[in-house]
Amino acid sequence: MVIHGVDLDVKKGEFVVFVGPSGCGKSTLLRMIAGLDAPTSGDLLIEGQRVNDIGAADRGCAMVFQSYALYPHMSVFDNMAFGLENARVPRPEIERKVQEAAQMLQLDTLLQRKPTQLSGGQRQRVAIGRAIVRNPKIFLFDEPLSNLDAELRVSMRGELRELHQRLAATMIYVTHDQVEAMTMADKIVVLRAGRIEQVGTPQALYDTPDNVFVAGFIGSPRMNFMPAAAAQQDAALRAAMPASAAQVGVRPEHWLPGSVGDGLAITVLGSEYLGAQRLVQGRLGDGTKVELLMEGGTQPAAGALIHMTPQPQRWHAFDSAGQRITRG
Repeated sequence: MVIHGVDLDVKKGEFVVFVGPSGCGKSTLLRMIAGLDAPTSGDLLIEGQRVNDIGAADRGCAMVFQSYALYPHMSVFDNMAFGLENARVPRPEIERKVQEAAQMLQLDTLLQRKPTQLSGGQRQRVAIGRAIVRNPKIFLFDEPLSNLDAELRVSMRGELRELHQRLAATMIYVTHDQVEAMTMADKIVVLRAGRIEQVGTPQALYDTPDNVFVAGFIGSPRMNFMPAAAAQQDAALRAAMPASAAQVGVRPEHWLPGSVGDGLAITVLGSEYLGAQRLVQGRLGDGTKVELLMEGGTQPAAGALIHMTPQPQRWHAFDSAGQRITRG
């Protein structure tokens, strides 16, 4: 069994992102919604109707895959029109729908080209256009930007958000990239080993992760974790930390300069210049490695000893089971 006891409500018009590591079940869950895989138990409802026994073609879903799945011998127009032609939609309606979708996706001047004459981003737009012309109840995206280069992924993320706003459509999007999830979603569903770890807005997951897994998965660079005993070297943490805390989490962007005897002593290992910021790698006295985001002009030398303290109300305590106890 890949999916275990998932209980999830997606509201009409929401942009929901399934995120998690490889093998967590996010694509399987998407395929169940699409009707490509069947659940062994439970009910799957679309607009209040149970669809467990309804075929994929009749669910009102349109799916966009990681591979563009375009017909290479067909023009852009014919690729977008293919599903409507199979459904015997009248030709004037097909032409109207394809033209409207093409204008929306800035493909109207490319309708007679073949897929081999298009860039990766344009091919993905064609795949999305093929879904739009069907006027589905739900758009399903299975890692659609994975094959694009970094710059194009960023621009396509914005285009998909704009498309969602224009269509006011329900969209469910699968990715392993938490940055995509944070920048695109109305609601994020974090999955691990076929189970939902947490559901919430990007800000809710960033500010109040339920457990160590979500805390470490959401946010880039990832959250630092240190044993409670090491964190207690900081006077402010020692005074505020719950007795049941097993470890403390602090995001790289949530450190402040501390003082000798009060803050945590960190030995600088190296740093990476990022422009406006510098990512500093360091090590605590017990050997725990941490990362800190500092102003770009700051450049502590490797081997230097610095003292840092977490920002008030920006650190997290977790118990021995990895569940968040409190936010500091």
